[in-house]
Amino acid sequence: MTRPLDELGCYLLAGQAQSARDLVQETRDAETLGLGSAFISERYNKKEAATLCGAAGAVSERIRIITAATNHNTRHVMVTAGYARTMQSLTGGRFTLGLGRGVPKLQDIYGMDRITTAQMEDFASLMRRLFRGEVIFGHDGPAGHWPLLHLDATLDEHLPMCITAFGDETLKLAGRCFDDVVLHTYFTDETTAHCVDVVKTSAEEAGRDPADVRVWSCYATLGDHLDDAAMLKKSVGRLGTYLQGYGELLVRTNGWDPAVLERFLADPVIQGVAGLDVTGTPEQLAHAATLIPDEWLEPSATGTPKECVAAIANQFALGCDAVIMHGATPTELAPVLAAYREAYEDGPPPGRTG
Repeated sequence: MTRPLDELGCYLLAGQAQSARDLVQETRDAETLGLGSAFISERYNKKEAATLCGAAGAVSERIRIITAATNHNTRHVMVTAGYARTMQSLTGGRFTLGLGRGVPKLQDIYGMDRITTAQMEDFASLMRRLFRGEVIFGHDGPAGHWPLLHLDATLDEHLPMCITAFGDETLKLAGRCFDDVVLHTYFTDETTAHCVDVVKTSAEEAGRDPADVRVWSCYATLGDHLDDAAMLKKSVGRLGTYLQGYGELLVRTNGWDPAVLERFLADPVIQGVAGLDVTGTPEQLAHAATLIPDEWLEPSATGTPKECVAAIANQFALGCDAVIMHGATPTELAPVLAAYREAYEDGPPPGRTG
């Protein structure tokens, strides 16, 4: 028997799927290929997380289903708790509730409060207590104010929780009280290694076993079997969209040149496209490629399947516990997974020493 690749995952509906129903076949494909986890992001047009998680849970038997991520302030705390409890029941415990800080620009536009670290920590504590069957009276904390919160008196479970993280404060929070943490795409090796250190150190300082916090590298995996148009959209288009949404944060985190970002955002073509990976034409994407330095796109797995595998293995060498092969569908990842199995059928690549 070939082993399940529990150290690897993918996103379902990566990029801009034509239909939300594509998730059904992608879930089956991911499980057939042996991937350990299927991640579900949230965009409100046709990627509402609870609906997609339910569909993925219904058509799978083994794979973990993880939101990465939804925001805690878009649903009432009891609605989110009910969603998580229903998913755990539906999947036999294969669900992980993943939270994120969100995109400040969108939160401002939609009239939502910006999310703080204290709110996420408070919310995670509430979820833990509700899944232990507690009745919570008069909660008054950073996450909100509620007279009474209660889910199920017979419940006494640990709800696995995940967080997507950028800055050190969120990484420290991950180490304190989350089970999984997903790093951002296009992090440099130096940034990735730093993130791992912050998470593991925080876990140890909180009295936890650092091994109990699983750090996921979210690593763009775009093999050369993809056509040029797909490669451009999945690389330049995706990174360009990040730069449009929260470029200053990404540039500062990676220590990149902010002047390059300023030129990118000031370009009239870029200003005329709302989301490069969503609406960008081939011509606009080609133009964007002239504005993004090659080294900004380097933190990714590209080339032949074996070259992709070598790049993925390096994420383990940097200290990550697992890798999300981001930006491609399960079938698009199949050649890379075949090469990965050939190299690592007996177990994951070796991790960092020292």
